Amino acid sequence: MSAAGMITEARRSIGMSGRPNKITKEYAERHGEEFLRAAWCDMAITYWARHSGNAAAVLPGGDRAYTVWHAQDFQKAGRWHSGTTASVNQAKPGDIVFFDWGATNNIGAIDHVGLVEVVLGGGRLQTIEANTGDACKRRIRSASVIAGYGRPAYGGSNWTVEMVKKLPMLSKGDSGEHVQSLQGLLMARSHPEVAMTGRFDAKTEAAVKAVQRWGDVDADGIVGPKTWPVLLRVH
Repeated sequence: MSAAGMITEARRSIGMSGRPNKITKEYAERHGEEFLRAAWCDMAITYWARHSGNAAAVLPGGDRAYTVWHAQDFQKAGRWHSGTTASVNQAKPGDIVFFDWGATNNIGAIDHVGLVEVVLGGGRLQTIEANTGDACKRRIRSASVIAGYGRPAYGGSNWTVEMVKKLPMLSKGDSGEHVQSLQGLLMARSHPEVAMTGRFDAKTEAAVKAVQRWGDVDADGIVGPKTWPVLLRVH
């Protein structure tokens, strides 16, 4: 399980609009036709979690379409963080962020949910959200409307050694989705100086070298078969 995998899956939905759609259809197949045209922000979180292999981490209480219950699941698991500015600044990519448009920070008043993509500082987050204007879009949100966030237990990994062998070699100058995933993993490993730009720049290379030194592999800045396992915790 990984935050990067969750984010990568969510990005695939950006631009989706209207309902029913593949997210509401899949949820309705599991839980009833009444969900075909229902609000789908949390159904999307469920969909992304299941399709990225992160269901156990992101859905501690099982599939969710109702945001209040989902937030309560994180609270019961001891993985809930309040929506204060100081707390929001400690959020991480891959966290599940809940919103209260009434600004009460009350779990029972939660209206909406999204996925943290980038922590911007100053109590602001860049998110990926479904059912925002009946579409899936990136948004910038501030602590004033953030009720809190749940931190999934991404600590494990569902990656196998054979799967890791199929990952590409990445180095400075490369770009694309795999670089974005790499940057998400680096950010999750306490390298906030890295941005999820999809471009393997100097800051990304420096963070890779730091992780390589920590993992006791050659610090050459190239992400290959010896470095991916360190990032993904595959042994």
